Amino acid sequence: NVPERLWHLAPSTFSGGEQQRVNIARGFIVDYPILLLDEPTASLDAKNSAAVVELIHEAKARGAAIVGIFHDEAVRNDVADRLHPMGASS
Repeated sequence: NVPERLWHLAPSTFSGGEQQRVNIARGFIVDYPILLLDEPTASLDAKNSAAVVELIHEAKARGAAIVGIFHDEAVRNDVADRLHPMGASS
């Protein structure tokens, strides 16, 4: 969801949110066999968050392995097949 008027500008001219959306698009434009995601929906509005979740589902459907950090519990529960909770060791 990057406006077409921004397609030919240098990334440094983008706002932080626009840069985030460009980076997300770059990660999903190629059918990588493995995706490493670090809070891919952080700071996104509901529309863009839903678009990212759909991209994750599409990647999973084509067989991509996805390793991610998801602090958003709803997104995590929607996309995760397995969870490996991290915590402080005692």
